[in-house]
Amino acid sequence: MSRPRPEPVQVIKTRRDAALERLVGGVPYIAFLGIRFERHGDELTAVLPYADRLIGNPMLPALHGGATAAFLETTAIVELAWSRMWGLIEAGTPEAQAEAEARPNWPRTIDFTVDYLRSGLPRDAYARARINRSGRRYASVHVEAWQDNRARLFAQATGHFLMPGLDG
Repeated sequence: MSRPRPEPVQVIKTRRDAALERLVGGVPYIAFLGIRFERHGDELTAVLPYADRLIGNPMLPALHGGATAAFLETTAIVELAWSRMWGLIEAGTPEAQAEAEARPNWPRTIDFTVDYLRSGLPRDAYARARINRSGRRYASVHVEAWQDNRARLFAQATGHFLMPGLDG
C-alpha cells in the first residue's frame, strides 16, 4: 500500500493564508485599525501601518496609547485563536478542517496590562505575541511591539484570557 502523494507546498501555503484571512477578515475593529498579519510558518507578526488618525499627541507626534493597547491586545487574541486553528489545520482530518473553517470563537480578555516604554513614532509598528500558557480554560500571553528595531521595544503587554470551550 502506497502513501498518498504530499500536497504541493504552494497549495498548503494558500490554504494556510486563506485560514488566516478567514480568522481576521471578519473582525471590523481589526480592519478599522488597519492591522494586518504576516504569516511565516506558524509564526505571526502583526503590522499596524502608520495612519494620521492613530496619533494621540500631535505635538510630538506620538501614537495614541489606546491605539497601541488595542494593537497589542488584538495581537494577543489573534495569536491565541491562530494557535488553536493551526493545530486543527495541521491535524488534517475532515472534522478538524470543518472546525478550522467555522467562525472562530474568540478568547475573552480577563485582564491586560500594557507597559509603555517610549513614545510610538509616526511610522509602522510591529508586534509578536508569545503564549506563556494555554489550557482548556485559561491562557497567558506576552506581546512585544517595536518600530524600526526589534531590540528597541516601544510597548509590551501581558494578558490573561478565558479560552472558548472546544464545543463552542
